[in-house]
Amino acid sequence: MRLFLTRSESAALRRCISMLDVSRPGFALSVLLGVTALGSAIALGGTAAWLIARASQQPPVLYLTVAATSVRLFGVSRALARYLSRLASHRVALDGMDSLRANLYDRLCHQSEASLSGIRRGDLMTRAGSDVDEVGNVVVRTLLPSLVAFVVGIGTVGVVTVMSPAAGLVLALGLIVSGIVAPSLVARSVRLAETLGSQARINIASTTLAVLEGATELSLAGTLPHARASLDEAETDLARAIARSAKLSALARGLDVCAMGAGVIGALLIGVPQTTSGVLAEVLLAVIVLIPLSSFEGVAELAPAASQLVRSAQAAQRICALLRDEIPSATHDIPAGPPIVEACDLSIGWPGGPTLATGISVSVQPGHSLAIVGASGIGKTTLLATLTGVIPPKSGKALINGVPAWRASRDQVASNITMTAEDAHVFATSIFENLRVARADLSRDEAVNLLARAGLEQWIASLPDGIDTLIGSGGTTVSGGERRRLLMARALAAPAPIMAIDEAAEHLDATTADRLMNTLLTHSPTRATLVVTHRLSALEHADHVLVLATPEPGAPARVAAHGTHTDVLSSLPTYRWALRQEEQ
Repeated sequence: MRLFLTRSESAALRRCISMLDVSRPGFALSVLLGVTALGSAIALGGTAAWLIARASQQPPVLYLTVAATSVRLFGVSRALARYLSRLASHRVALDGMDSLRANLYDRLCHQSEASLSGIRRGDLMTRAGSDVDEVGNVVVRTLLPSLVAFVVGIGTVGVVTVMSPAAGLVLALGLIVSGIVAPSLVARSVRLAETLGSQARINIASTTLAVLEGATELSLAGTLPHARASLDEAETDLARAIARSAKLSALARGLDVCAMGAGVIGALLIGVPQTTSGVLAEVLLAVIVLIPLSSFEGVAELAPAASQLVRSAQAAQRICALLRDEIPSATHDIPAGPPIVEACDLSIGWPGGPTLATGISVSVQPGHSLAIVGASGIGKTTLLATLTGVIPPKSGKALINGVPAWRASRDQVASNITMTAEDAHVFATSIFENLRVARADLSRDEAVNLLARAGLEQWIASLPDGIDTLIGSGGTTVSGGERRRLLMARALAAPAPIMAIDEAAEHLDATTADRLMNTLLTHSPTRATLVVTHRLSALEHADHVLVLATPEPGAPARVAAHGTHTDVLSSLPTYRWALRQEEQ
């Protein structure tokens, strides 16, 4: 592997292959069937050559019966074994891709938010999608053909060497050129194309996603032509990279053909004198001359195998870049009992960024609700992420039942808290299945009731398939308000006793927003609610309102007020002014 890959590529690929959880019995069966298929092809060529040469001597037909039957046997077994090998190998590869994708998602769920914060969505989708497929393809397109070619190549050279040692040596040299030299050139070609074209592919994926998801906004802003020009430029860069690498690929293909031709001609030049001198039987001359035609069928797959190896290794590097951080170890278990979320002299900020707010102390338990308000960008979402253990605090404490949320078991945190971000994903499936993301055993009647609580009963009734109506990925086929209320229904469906929601009333008209906020803040003895919102008029139903404000420009935000809606209204003039502006 080191012949074709750098040290870092080799390490990344080995790491990802271990995450494939490849079935060893299944892979061994694939290799066995592949060896049978290729061995049958070579045996078919050799037996047919012997049969033709022997038949030219006009022996009794009985002498040819076994060879004729063998030709039919090898012909059938070749096709059957190849078909079964494809089935077995693709089963192993597809199962491996599922395992790698599941392992990748599991690692991403448990590692720090900072490891993904600098990656664009299109790039992330490429790594979790096509890059995982590329790593999975290494099983079918690299490991399997390489092992098959190695085993069958040694066997073929051994058989020819028994008949003619010199011809066996020539065949071995030809197989080395075709199976090692040519693939190394292809590997260099692919690395050149990947190095020059990887950034172009990332730009294509990111720009395409941006155009597809935001075509209307880009068009209104007048930047759609610029986005399309950027896409054209990225495609041109990719085509240029592929063209530059094509010369080495062409040279490798030429070496492959020349090696096969040299094997045939070399066997002929060696075999004819040996036959004339009586060292080699006449019928065996045809065998050693024609066997190379079939034997190079296996090594011909090694050039594409080397190409796939490099692509898979570079895809593995991109995947491993997502996993570069160690998974934070859970140092505490959350004690049993109703979960209480607390902040003690808390300072917040994203990892690697500045402190956004400081001096925050608050406590929320089931049966109570907390609304977090403040100007845009002041740190409301960051506070919510810190309280729920998504990111670590800058200083102070963020606790769940007295245990640091950031260091608690992620599974325990997830069972206690459901977090609905402002950009939470809507899946390309039915409305009902989107709700079942939160709770798998959700019944259809419960789903209809939750959608009604979110204010979507009329919308559901207007749809031809009701809750079975399919919606596009990201909720692109529904309005912003419908998407938001669907996410709220999903949050209500979650069984966790703490519900955290970022911008619950976004994209909704005033009446609908107030009705939805009333639903979310309605007292529930078994559930605590944490809501980040700009909407103030419905906060009279909240048990506590926490207002963040900056004491002076450039300084971290602090708690300007904390209490009931009535308390904050009477003590904070800016809060009263914002509420009046909202009501006008």
